Amino acid sequence: MFPILLFLFIVVPIIEIALFIQVGGFLGLWPTVSLVLVTAVVGASLVRSQGIATLLSVQNRLQQGELPAQQIVEGVMLAVAGVLLLTPGFMTDAMGMLALLPGPRAMLAKQLMKRVKVHGMAAGSGFSAGFGGSQDFHQGPFSRQDHNPFNSQGGDVFDGEYERKDAKDKRADSDDDDTPRLR
Repeated sequence: MFPILLFLFIVVPIIEIALFIQVGGFLGLWPTVSLVLVTAVVGASLVRSQGIATLLSVQNRLQQGELPAQQIVEGVMLAVAGVLLLTPGFMTDAMGMLALLPGPRAMLAKQLMKRVKVHGMAAGSGFSAGFGGSQDFHQGPFSRQDHNPFNSQGGDVFDGEYERKDAKDKRADSDDDDTPRLR
């Protein structure tokens, strides 16, 4: 974990500063600043449109009864791309734009899914995830299976509320009790 944090907080800013100096020396101050601002605005609008498309894809997969694992990973990648594009710098903008393109994003999502292991819901255990070699994304609570993990007897369970109308009506009509009432 320490090498990752070292890279993120020390190496990346040093590279970004060096790139700012190089591009600023070539283009000048104001074109460099405007280029950084334009990439942030364009990136934010692209993240929004790609995020909506990914959300619609997640909804379609859920309606079909499938677990939208790749779409969820791509949604997280879009959020990371948005952060990278809003962070001032040319290297972070390039990495963010790469994560915005559907082809590289899908390929990266598949690689991440190969490394992450997700366990479905068992009786009361909930979900768990971790990094591993197997790919259990096609199993889980959204897969079409004939058994219900919440009910071991196989019957239908209905949950609801009720109210007795006759007892309520009797209380409203009876004036023979001695409880004080506002009228």
